[in-house]
Amino acid sequence: METRITELLGIKYPIILAGMSYVTTPELAAAVSNAGGLGILGGSPYTAEGLEAAIKEVRSLTDKPFGVNITLLIPGATDLVDTILEAKVPVVNYALGKATEIIKAVHQYGGKVIATVALERHAKRSEQDGADAIIVTGYEAAAHAGNVSSLVLLPTIANQVKVPIIGAGGFCDGRTLAAALILGADGISMGTRFALTKECILHQNYKQLLLRAGVEDTIFSDRFDGLLSRALKTKKTESVVQRRLPLIESLSNALRLKRELKLSLWELVRGVFRMGKTQKLGLSGLALIPVGMVEFRRAIISGDEDGIMLAGQDCGRIDDIPTCAELIERIVAEAEEVLKGVRVKTIRNEQAKA
Repeated sequence: METRITELLGIKYPIILAGMSYVTTPELAAAVSNAGGLGILGGSPYTAEGLEAAIKEVRSLTDKPFGVNITLLIPGATDLVDTILEAKVPVVNYALGKATEIIKAVHQYGGKVIATVALERHAKRSEQDGADAIIVTGYEAAAHAGNVSSLVLLPTIANQVKVPIIGAGGFCDGRTLAAALILGADGISMGTRFALTKECILHQNYKQLLLRAGVEDTIFSDRFDGLLSRALKTKKTESVVQRRLPLIESLSNALRLKRELKLSLWELVRGVFRMGKTQKLGLSGLALIPVGMVEFRRAIISGDEDGIMLAGQDCGRIDDIPTCAELIERIVAEAEEVLKGVRVKTIRNEQAKA
């Protein structure tokens, strides 16, 4: 299955692993790349030294193209970007920030850059800045998104940019891959679907919760980490959307992140306020940034139901935990059958009209 994105990235299938913090480890990224997709390491929760080691681990597990995702507005992002550039990562995926100089630096060593956006204007700006491709995040996704569904957002942006686009939000099988291609995308990015694979470190408690969930069992809110995102519906998340300003918890978690990410107090404060200013967050939104980061990890690593698991609406369509290779092969085979069926129906309709 060849598209502009497989040609651009040198991969076999137009399927990309979303760069999820704490979830997309070196093992998962390498497994997706080895299976013919593009594995993307979630780089944001690492220290610079930790990210350097993680990139080396990915390279020890695969000789295929892979990428690293980085949220440019997080505290400590500058050091992480330096690490990514020094390692000459083949594909750099960025979100929430301007990346003109980063794009130039990546292109200098022959790498590719993928922007992640949720708004039309950000897609056009990313293309102008020099991004090689764009991940377009629909309302259905777990990731930070806007209020427009993939069904509307993909063809809208496909008509406005010339670079390849990748659909994110609601994509989990061959039928939805085929739909994305028909809507104008050149591939899909999957987070929740890859979270439910054997190679993913997501705690078994949350894997089972996701398997039991229906398509209506998520909550879309800005109360998880200050930005609009989608999480699995639990007693915790239902209470979180009603919570008041968590100032004490925020300060406690901020100090914890400062120690774990080896940041100075100034770096942490500057990063939080820069994100708040860029995303136009109030005091409550600022306070939620460190709270969310800790609560996400609590769910993913410990399986604690007092944590928060970001999840897309497609969790309600997932009913098994395959290997990455099994999943990708199945998706591609199904997509090819669906597209073949569409072509047959089109031919028959044209013949009937004739």
